Amino acid sequence: MLSEKELVNGCAKGERAVQRMLYDCYCSRLMVVCLRYAKSVPEAEDILQEGFLKIFRGLKSFRFESQLFTWMTRIIINTALNHQRQKLYLLPMVDAEDANLQEDEKISLADFHLSELMAIVQSLPDGCRLVFNLFAVEGYGHKEIAEMLGINEGTSKSQYNRAKSLLRAKLENVKTKYGKV
Repeated sequence: MLSEKELVNGCAKGERAVQRMLYDCYCSRLMVVCLRYAKSVPEAEDILQEGFLKIFRGLKSFRFESQLFTWMTRIIINTALNHQRQKLYLLPMVDAEDANLQEDEKISLADFHLSELMAIVQSLPDGCRLVFNLFAVEGYGHKEIAEMLGINEGTSKSQYNRAKSLLRAKLENVKTKYGKV
């Protein structure tokens, strides 16, 4: 296996075999990121493909100031956001004043398989799913999310709280339906 530096340099030179190695090494981990932002596997695959095109184009300027996977993940997230941003004007957004904000409750995920959790997150409305992923998974603040999505900070907070409420309800429904305790 080549080092990260050798992978980056080979890809920057356009070496197809090295590009394939980079893709094979990182595609499954980056697909998980795509699935969190997409509604379906085909949509996630489109995001992944578009993201890798951007990665290959941008590798010439990669300066090893961060880990390669971190840099690639950021490109995939931006690609997913751009993909979703095209639909944002259609999304119902609720501002913070109108949201029913609840205290944090613990949600136990131990009884769920990863595929079940992914399906539940994918079933969230687009705005909720985007904000939930950016805040809870990626660790961005609501101010950053608001800037990224072109919404108010209060809207980001309310979408996050709505996502948590919907997730809680969906998890409880699955538990009840399948007798998970």
